[in-house]
Amino acid sequence: MAGTESIRQIAHSRAPLSTWLGIVLLFALFGIIVLAIIGPMPRGSDYEETRAKKRMEKLKTVREDAEKSLNNYAWVDKNKGVVRIPISRAMELTTADLAKQKPAPAGPIATPQAQSPAPATSAAPAASPKPGAAQTAASPSAQGPSSPAPAAQPAASVPASPVPSTTP
Repeated sequence: MAGTESIRQIAHSRAPLSTWLGIVLLFALFGIIVLAIIGPMPRGSDYEETRAKKRMEKLKTVREDAEKSLNNYAWVDKNKGVVRIPISRAMELTTADLAKQKPAPAGPIATPQAQSPAPATSAAPAASPKPGAAQTAASPSAQGPSSPAPAAQPAASVPASPVPSTTP
């Protein structure tokens, strides 16, 4: 009997050991998966610092090229005889050319035509059943640019009857 009891103890003791081993391996597998996902990602400060250095170097080269092209002589097209001169020299030449020229007199200033004030009564006929008709006739946006203003029309075309007013 001693042999069977020892076998039972060994069997019961191995089950928890294999369970613990399985849990540890599961955590290890999870850790490996996390490292596989996060590992290739760039690190925060180092990655940003290298990108910032590259941007600064690129900005420096662009500024040096701009400074070089603004302050040096160079051929743009040698066959046509087109050259690039420094900007300070170009400003001197332009100022000298403008100093030689006399300003041209200004032409006459066109003044806008005087508009007469709108009449006190509406130009719409009294028997108009549509209130929108009076608004479209009086609004300047509804008229074309070549049509005269309602005040510029002869007085004979405007009816003499007053428009009835409604008071609430």
